[in-house]
Amino acid sequence: MHRRLRETPGKLLAAAALVAVLGVSGCTGGSAANSPAPATGAQPAASSAAPVAVAPGVKRTLTILGAGDELLHPEVWTQGHKDAAADGKSGYDFDPIFASVRPAITAASLAICHMETPLAPAGGPYQGYPRFSVPPQIATTMHDIGYDTCSTASNHTLDQGTAGIKRTLDALDAAGVAHTGSYRSQADSKKIDMIEVTSPQGGAPVKVAQLSYTFGFNGLKRPQPWVANQTDATAILAAAHRAKQAGAEIVVLSIHWGVEYDHTPNADQKSLAAKLLASPDLDLILGCHEHVVQPIAKVAGKWVAYGMGNQVARHAEPVNDNREGIMPEFTFTETFAGHWVVTTAAVIPTWVSLQPAIRVIDLPAALAGKNLPADTRKIYQGALDRITRYVDSLGSDVKVMSGIPS
Repeated sequence: MHRRLRETPGKLLAAAALVAVLGVSGCTGGSAANSPAPATGAQPAASSAAPVAVAPGVKRTLTILGAGDELLHPEVWTQGHKDAAADGKSGYDFDPIFASVRPAITAASLAICHMETPLAPAGGPYQGYPRFSVPPQIATTMHDIGYDTCSTASNHTLDQGTAGIKRTLDALDAAGVAHTGSYRSQADSKKIDMIEVTSPQGGAPVKVAQLSYTFGFNGLKRPQPWVANQTDATAILAAAHRAKQAGAEIVVLSIHWGVEYDHTPNADQKSLAAKLLASPDLDLILGCHEHVVQPIAKVAGKWVAYGMGNQVARHAEPVNDNREGIMPEFTFTETFAGHWVVTTAAVIPTWVSLQPAIRVIDLPAALAGKNLPADTRKIYQGALDRITRYVDSLGSDVKVMSGIPS
């Protein structure tokens, strides 16, 4: 079981101050992203500090942040190689690509990524679409920029067979990033991805479970059903129930679904969301796969982010749609012991800049800058406006960050 390290008060205050500057509502807490990565297969060390007492009358909160596809096309790893060389290093360094979004990710109590593509051996060979096999250094970057756990069930999970699954999970383990959705063994597939999260108000660590499922595998067949989770409502609800029975106070589903390049969730997505969120065992859905931003909606009193777009990608035909993404952030509040509900839903829009280098841009943070060139500001504002329309297209009351103080 992955356990987040308790942050020092100074780190928490610094993160809170940064979030206030960015105008990101509800981003409290901090990430263990800068803690040393454990050895392969190990889990991050648990804090030995006793839980901080909660002040009388104070309700505890925590924030869960999601993000779109980590989709490494050849141009992305070429950029990672250039960035490594610029710093006098060999191989690949993907950290600079994500520097803009790192503050928002590390400020969340729990940050969840979606590893779309399987990882290659350290020296390659590497492949792009349609059967991905990408540099494994991306796993280290996921840790460095603040992600705590990644979903690994996608339509590309089987691109490199079970060897690709094993490499991906080995790399995430070595980096200290938890994961779920694909598995090295049947025994592993039965384990719950349970993360202990520290609330900034103190108290005992909060157990949050992540589930990960995908609609299919691009026609490839699983050698065994347990190697990767394929979407089935009954199986998802059973897994969510097992997680709650094991002590999870919050259960989050990461799901690969929908129609590529369609900003509107289809009937199957809506129907499945309604069925799943009607269960007391599931608390939040984070959707991926469409490569474009879809709306965020409230269903059965809970939230679903239908499609978070791409966090990083460089498609053969880069257009506005596939360069846009969102990092939705949900503030959970403990209404009574062990029972948490979302009290705030907010969105941080992102944009993949391709020139002069590939960079994932936190749009609100960038637009808040005073020295942004006018032409760049126009591009960023256009992306933010489009994203806002997509997110709000179902009429939900979601705060989309703008970089302008409210």
